[in-house]
Amino acid sequence: MVTGTPDEGGLGDRDASRAAWLQQTRSYLRNADPVLARLIDDRPDFDPRAWMALLPPMDLYGALLFQITGQQLSVAATRRTLARIEALFDGHLPTPAELLGVDPGKLREAGLSWRKVSTLRDLAERLTDGRLNPDVLNSLPDDELIAELTAIPGIGPWTVQGALIIALQREDVVLPGDLALRKAVQAAYQLDHLPTQQEVLAIAEKWRPYRSLATSYLFSAACEPT
Repeated sequence: MVTGTPDEGGLGDRDASRAAWLQQTRSYLRNADPVLARLIDDRPDFDPRAWMALLPPMDLYGALLFQITGQQLSVAATRRTLARIEALFDGHLPTPAELLGVDPGKLREAGLSWRKVSTLRDLAERLTDGRLNPDVLNSLPDDELIAELTAIPGIGPWTVQGALIIALQREDVVLPGDLALRKAVQAAYQLDHLPTQQEVLAIAEKWRPYRSLATSYLFSAACEPT
């Protein structure tokens, strides 16, 4: 997963600032959790943001669209569906107004279920009619933003947590409901059972305030074991 990093100054300044931030947070996590220390030491060149290069640019709505599209789908299937959606909008993900301007049947043909089409339209309507303000949403603390968006049918915590990481680069996000993460935790911590969401959250307490980066390492360990 992606993690929040400083983004001020010129390109060289940003690179140097990001490198310093990664060094600091890796050191913190290594000292906080011996399991993470092993994962970090095994991956000295790991870039937690590298996977973002495979995704189109996303604002909060785009990231929510990405997450909603990916509900109960593999990464490969999600990317295929996203590509078809982008094709409907001249090669980019739609803004809320653009999504509302297309025939819902076209979105269904692109691979979205009718439930996902309904959720995306509901969200788009709230963002265009003033019930939700993107600038206000972007400034909310994680818990408040999750509460605001999960009030919309079809959007659960997993969907918003992913968007927090992708679009807003929040540093302290964990996805306890993600099956792949639960399996990664089971493997890394050598548990004899698949951990519950509460067990994942309990383990993740020691990662605060850098749970996003810790989650990235666990996903990396599961997907690309050394």
